[in-house]
Amino acid sequence: MIEKFQPRIKVKICGTTSLKDARIAVESGADAVGFIFYKKSPRCISQSEVKDIISQLPPFIEAVGVFVDETSDKVNRIAEQCRLTAVQLHGEESPAFCRRIKRRVIKALRVQGADSFKGMSNYEVSGFLLDSYSDESKGGTGETFDWNLALRAKKQGPVILAGGLNPYNVYTAIHRVKPYGVDVCSGVEKSPGIKDLIKVDEFIKSVRKFR
Repeated sequence: MIEKFQPRIKVKICGTTSLKDARIAVESGADAVGFIFYKKSPRCISQSEVKDIISQLPPFIEAVGVFVDETSDKVNRIAEQCRLTAVQLHGEESPAFCRRIKRRVIKALRVQGADSFKGMSNYEVSGFLLDSYSDESKGGTGETFDWNLALRAKKQGPVILAGGLNPYNVYTAIHRVKPYGVDVCSGVEKSPGIKDLIKVDEFIKSVRKFR
């Protein structure tokens, strides 16, 4: 009998605003680095900065652009010019909108309850990022949600768990949900947009303890 192994859980460090922080993430073992193009975010970064950082990333690292209710033309243009490998949509984007994007799409869902997953099956995307709902923010809240709800979403495709994760709770989260990947932003920061080397390293080590 062949023993079934849990696939290696992917790690994305989001809200990256500098080449230094991108390198910290990669050298600590991150699989993906996220860049936020939403102007209302304190972690917003310019297109030229992202293009420069991505040009210096090593092979096999995913470069993910985060957008909120932009036009599909703008998302595609930025993705092409910056050489993003995937796009994360954090607004009210429809299934039809997602189909117009010329990169792999991660659709973010802000979870309040089971009703948050209505219509999920209509999306033809690469995966779903589950984040905590907030009236004030589209993400980066630092708050967790009921992880048991994430188990329902796994039936619809690969799930990336986000929302309030940090080095101290991520192991418990992945043990409970066994997601495809985890996404962290504020949980590994010194201040908004500035990563903490020790927290990034501890976060990834906590993920890698899971077998």
